[in-house]
Amino acid sequence: MAGRTDPPDGAPGGTPGAGDEEYQSTVFDESFVRAARLQEFSAQERLEDHTTAVRRRLPESVPGFGRVLPKQALALGLVVLLAFAAAIYLGAGGPYEVDHGIRADPPAGSLVALVPEGEVPGSADTSELYAGSPAEGYGAGAGGVALPDPSGTADFSREQVLTALTLAKEYVVASALTPNVLAGATTIPVRELLGAEQQRQFDSAVGGRDPVSDATDWLIRFDPDEALVADPQVRVTGDFTFTQISEDILQVDGHHVFVYALRPPGALDTEAALFTVRRLVRFQFGKEELRDRTVVLRETETVAGPMDCGTDVSVTLSPLLAGDSPAAPPPGAFDPYAMDGEPDAPCGAFPEDG
Repeated sequence: MAGRTDPPDGAPGGTPGAGDEEYQSTVFDESFVRAARLQEFSAQERLEDHTTAVRRRLPESVPGFGRVLPKQALALGLVVLLAFAAAIYLGAGGPYEVDHGIRADPPAGSLVALVPEGEVPGSADTSELYAGSPAEGYGAGAGGVALPDPSGTADFSREQVLTALTLAKEYVVASALTPNVLAGATTIPVRELLGAEQQRQFDSAVGGRDPVSDATDWLIRFDPDEALVADPQVRVTGDFTFTQISEDILQVDGHHVFVYALRPPGALDTEAALFTVRRLVRFQFGKEELRDRTVVLRETETVAGPMDCGTDVSVTLSPLLAGDSPAAPPPGAFDPYAMDGEPDAPCGAFPEDG
């Protein structure tokens, strides 16, 4: 006979208690039971009018709340909400305004041509050209461009003023003293110092497509088919001044005289002549320009000669070289070596000792 606890054919699965072994390690604690969605009716309830053996239960909840959220989830949600609110506030112009830099219009430029009285003197020895001229004691090349001692202003630190002066010098050297720029071979040293908006204006001016500014407003260069620089160590004198013109704009002015030894293309033994350029270059800087190390070119005033009056100088300067004479007599005299003179006509007479 089979045992009292076993079916006739033995325990299910062929081993004792095999049918329950799968669930022997499972413990149904009170929280599991309370979370059950179905509940069996009691014996008394089943004797009443119930047609089913079980009923559906609603999950227990804390009075006044739905489902209880973990504290970490509440904290994370609060952080996200605050970050979102801060982003909206700052984006709408909160206490810290976004600095978009100085408005970069094309520079205002003017150029006065100086006409010689007669034939332009020259010499095959460039050192003889400088001797006895006002340029004899000038500095040579980039080393001749000196900076003043910087000092802080009301809203710009000493370091920021020094940065502005350094950038102004870099622009003057790139635009008026770099041989490849003077020869028209490249414009990169000048262009890379400008911000994006003025780079577009510069490209248009250099290409002759800008109705507002000329290439010679931005830089000094000569047509290599007309004139070549005989001495790469251009003579230069002048200085920089700086002033704060508003709470967020620092202005730097460069006043310089450049003296170039130029000769015609061809044989190297041809005579060279001096060509003088007096130039005011005005820059402005905001905090963004100082951070990005770019300049905003505001204005240039150029007086240059010897040249013919009325010559097109929008793309390159057109100097008169050794042995050349002007096509027409010059108007009133103007001295390009005088740093404080102001021309009042598009042409002036080049001084005899220039």
